[in-house]
Amino acid sequence: MSKTLLINGSPREHGCTAIALEEVAGALAADGVETETLWLGTKPMQDCIACGKCSETGTCVFKDIVSETAARFDEFDGLVVGSPVYYSGPTGRLQSFMDRFFYSTPASKLEGKLAACVVSCRRGGATASFERLNQFFLISNMMVVGSQYWNLIHGPRADQVEQDLEGLQTMRTLGHNMAWMLKMQEAGKAAGIQAPEREAKLFTNFNR
Repeated sequence: MSKTLLINGSPREHGCTAIALEEVAGALAADGVETETLWLGTKPMQDCIACGKCSETGTCVFKDIVSETAARFDEFDGLVVGSPVYYSGPTGRLQSFMDRFFYSTPASKLEGKLAACVVSCRRGGATASFERLNQFFLISNMMVVGSQYWNLIHGPRADQVEQDLEGLQTMRTLGHNMAWMLKMQEAGKAAGIQAPEREAKLFTNFNR
């Protein structure tokens, strides 16, 4: 059975972002995909300090929720990340998590896995936050799953988010789409269809 990790980057464990993720998780479960939700909590989180040690060891030097999640990431076939909007961006906590997680996790653990993000806002800034989070997936050879609209949900409080019927439907559609794509991946592997062979990475800059 496929398994998807949902990450809640909101400081409120049961707030607006949680409702969006629960809607996605419900659709995944209805289609036979196991889910696990990780709330990042409210404790201080270390930023990436660009020490480069992860390139030598394959893991971040700081041992916390980031390194613990990276160590378990082989268990998951899909990833959904959720955040409220803070000044047209995701929360600082989630940003720190994503910076360290994607920089320190070996590419082999990320490539080919399905990914999506969901964003909760009162009114504006959602598409900018949505774009920022998607950049992590798009640079990592992950397959980004879409929905019937951008994955946004609106309302300043949880009870108002529950009135955003289109937003809730968008989350369910995302969950069903991800489940469908996970099943297609499984069917492809069973049929002997291999993932693309990766070329050796080239690194250039604007001076050469």
